[in-house]
Amino acid sequence: MRHVADIPYPQVKITLLAWNGKYLLKLEQGPLEQTYKVADLDLSGVVPPDVEIRQILDDEFLAAAVARFQLMQQDMRAAFARHDLR
Repeated sequence: MRHVADIPYPQVKITLLAWNGKYLLKLEQGPLEQTYKVADLDLSGVVPPDVEIRQILDDEFLAAAVARFQLMQQDMRAAFARHDLR
């Protein structure tokens, strides 16, 4: 797995990795993680892959990802509560 770039964003740590004919777009917030795989073949090849991947990270995509992190956190808290954990 090759580290391609760290992409700055205030609410989420974003890492772009290359592996096995795919780009992995890893978003992290605290103990939670979302990973999106983009196949080389899905990219146009007109611009460098990291530039094209950054285009995917528009405001709408990132707002949805941040909202999804909030839902993931709620799911985790609910699971802990159901089992009387922390």
